[in-house]
Amino acid sequence: MLENFRIRVFRAVAHHLNFSRAAEELLLTQPAVTQQIKALEEDLGSPLFDRGGGRISLSAAGKALLPFADEMKTLGEQAYAAVAAANGQQAGELAVGASQTIAQYLLPNLIANFLKAEPRVHFTVRSGNSDEMLESLLAREVQIALIEGPEQRKDLHIEPFMEDHLVLVVPASHEWADQEVPLESFRKELLLMREFGSGSRRVVEQALTQAGLKMKDLRFGMEIDSTEGLLSSVEAGLGVTFVSRWAVRNQLALGTLKIARIRSLKLARRFSMAYAAGPEPGGSIGAFRAMLLAHAAELTPRASGRRPVSIQR
Repeated sequence: MLENFRIRVFRAVAHHLNFSRAAEELLLTQPAVTQQIKALEEDLGSPLFDRGGGRISLSAAGKALLPFADEMKTLGEQAYAAVAAANGQQAGELAVGASQTIAQYLLPNLIANFLKAEPRVHFTVRSGNSDEMLESLLAREVQIALIEGPEQRKDLHIEPFMEDHLVLVVPASHEWADQEVPLESFRKELLLMREFGSGSRRVVEQALTQAGLKMKDLRFGMEIDSTEGLLSSVEAGLGVTFVSRWAVRNQLALGTLKIARIRSLKLARRFSMAYAAGPEPGGSIGAFRAMLLAHAAELTPRASGRRPVSIQR
């Protein structure tokens, strides 16, 4: 990057307040980090850290320098991206937030495809449930968020980019495996659910309500904060659950889980991208958005197993 290396080292130590962690981040030895900080302090004529009691903290000079060090990083990235743009390319860092399903099962393929065309873009990825990713976007911790569901927000621009189907998965030995069962039978089964704030949970609850089932009449089992946790629990015979068709393809191929179909239950949703309100984004954000709109459906792998519930919108 286009910035002073000593400033980069200082910034890493200042944010971690730990020389060892800064060294790990920078792929340096701890003595090398210490040497760079000492040289910078000599250049500035002032200590940047207070050392005592086995801990370090920013000195008054360090506190004064840190905002400028952060700004130097931003300016360096902008300069790097501007030079690339002058040559018709994208460059710099792109921070993406993604819901767990998208982050684990879709995003790697999407990023790999993007990097074929724009290899000078460096991605950082943060994952969580949909609500958490929208909050990260508002806090400017990420530049674009990929979420489950077409959320409506006035403070953000949210745009669908592909359709997803949720499927009901059951243990391979379950009597419902590869069968279609009436909606009424669902009241007897123990249903495992994602946590509140999950886009998947909202879709499931809305679909069950629209189908005429009351939440109080259903049997709820564990609440689990990850899709992998849900699938492992179903494999262990702890209940049944709904997940994205993309999430279960490996288990279907191995035969450890099966799909059941519930009559009259419509389970479709949109995966959406969220970005700052205002003009259409440019730079690497705009390029990534354009790729999602143009190619997302063809890039994602198809689930194996029997065809899921017929969806109507």
